[in-house]
Amino acid sequence: MRNWEHCYQTGETPWDKGCAAPPLLELIERHGVDFWGEGPVVVPGCGFGHDVRALAAHGVVAHGVDISETAVEKARSMLASGVETYAVGDFLDPGWRVGQRFSALWEHTCFCAIHPGQRESYADSVAAVLEPGGVLAGVFYLTPYDPGEDDTGPPFQVSIDEIDALFSRWFERIDGWVPQAAYPGREGREWVGVFRKLSQARVAG
Repeated sequence: MRNWEHCYQTGETPWDKGCAAPPLLELIERHGVDFWGEGPVVVPGCGFGHDVRALAAHGVVAHGVDISETAVEKARSMLASGVETYAVGDFLDPGWRVGQRFSALWEHTCFCAIHPGQRESYADSVAAVLEPGGVLAGVFYLTPYDPGEDDTGPPFQVSIDEIDALFSRWFERIDGWVPQAAYPGREGREWVGVFRKLSQARVAG
């Protein structure tokens, strides 16, 4: 596992683009603000909080969590855009989930950064912290590598079928599309998925 705190301390953060994810802004335009529920909306792996501030600027109560203390300290030091909070924590830690409840979750850089073997734990965490009817929305990095590049990750690629299968026990997909807005170099490589949590888990067939 990469030492994320070391990366933030040394400035080795190529994933940080200095602004909110363009697909998030596209999602807000497409679905509006009420779609996020009463809040708070949690942003795991929030880094410097660009996405948290974008949500807050649109009137959404937002909460960022990151495993790096340095990242969270930097996020807190930036000018707030609305009602936003930050905390240091490991989203995959079952202990962290206790007492945590959110109306929605925005996924941007957390899922692609964890090892594929941790994705079941990620899905468990999402299901545990969202209320029934809560929304999971995220931009997923389908093809992060150019031909010939090292593909050992992170980031780790994923397919739409894998995403659907991973969340199918607790969620139904209500929307999905390739975003028109993207950071330079990510055009056509990402997919936005929107899921709503079921009132109870599906029984495995």
